[in-house]
Amino acid sequence: MTRILHFGIGNFHRAHQAWYTHRANQIKGTDWSITGVSLRSPAIRDTLSPQNFDYTLAIRDADGEALERVSVINDILFAGDGDTVAQSAILKAACEAEIIMLTITEKGYHLAPDGTLDLDHPNIQADLAGIPTTIYYYLFHALHLRETPATIISCDNLTANGDTLRDAVQRFADAKQLNMRAKVSFPNTMVDRITPATTDALRDHVKAAGMACAAPVETERFSEWVIEDKFVTPRPAWDNVGVQIVADASPYELRKLRMLNGAHSALAYAGTLAGHQFVHQAIADPDLRALAEGIFAEAGATLPDGMEFANYAAALLDRFANPALNHQLRQIAMDGTLKLPVRLLGTVDARGGDAPMCRRAVEAWMEFAIAETWAGSVLDDPKAAEIKAACTGETPKADLAKLIGYTAT
Repeated sequence: MTRILHFGIGNFHRAHQAWYTHRANQIKGTDWSITGVSLRSPAIRDTLSPQNFDYTLAIRDADGEALERVSVINDILFAGDGDTVAQSAILKAACEAEIIMLTITEKGYHLAPDGTLDLDHPNIQADLAGIPTTIYYYLFHALHLRETPATIISCDNLTANGDTLRDAVQRFADAKQLNMRAKVSFPNTMVDRITPATTDALRDHVKAAGMACAAPVETERFSEWVIEDKFVTPRPAWDNVGVQIVADASPYELRKLRMLNGAHSALAYAGTLAGHQFVHQAIADPDLRALAEGIFAEAGATLPDGMEFANYAAALLDRFANPALNHQLRQIAMDGTLKLPVRLLGTVDARGGDAPMCRRAVEAWMEFAIAETWAGSVLDDPKAAEIKAACTGETPKADLAKLIGYTAT
């Protein structure tokens, strides 16, 4: 039986949740396994299958490197291309798994501007019509068919990610006019580990070290995972390997979204405009370092009383400066219309508009979008068409501001 089903089997999952599960198995002698699901491409399945879905994790910082073989994934299912056999296998696994996890990025949730499920989105319309397209088809039908409990864990950068997913699945169920029978919980979580994209240089390096792997993953030594204690099923011994099981994850989530992610987005846009390629190059630029520090200060002042942020900010500067990770600024720059409202505008609103560094970061996004558009590039963003129209209109910055709900001073 599938014990964990994971949607979104990319680098972050393999550096984070899969790694924690692998370590918990090693320490406790358990046999929790993960079946991965890819909704978009068979590439990772085809790459990892010849090596029994094992892979090498390179943990790097200024002090050195550790290479670790991770063996916890037992299969990867690809749902695309209308493969009804694979789709049936995914639904069966979703009906059986004790824990279902997701790392599908913000746009994978198909949320409307008000944060609810966008029932008018073509992909959601396809799901409602019985054509498996998104996570909602599988989650809803599994919860409608199964009678055993399930714990569903979103590990994406959404505010109150568990609550948001729960409400979206319920909205889908209401649209289907069918009930979900299973007892289910949706704990809120916070996840944190910087994980760049895999490069040929990393593959060559791992091979030279005697651990050949077609899809290695590199990451930093720092890692954090906070999960609310709302499990209705068994779980791996994650708390024995550093996972924090807490009553309320929201303070941790808010700190990470507004400080780490907010500064990351600022560096992505302002850093690219300044001619930098990687995060560690951008943070070494005195002007951009001051921008990041300003965002830390503005965001930190909005956190709940008692939530420490000064030491967290200092640690972030060290992590951003990690010379062992080539974290591409353009990797962070994608999906700005989804990310900026959560990462930067939340701080602006919480401070009554008095957040000049966050505002500067938003302006950098606008300048980045305009520069990319006029250079002939199409932004990697779910609103790419709207961005292009705004940038080629008469009032580009005003129109871009409307796209993200931003009020300029």
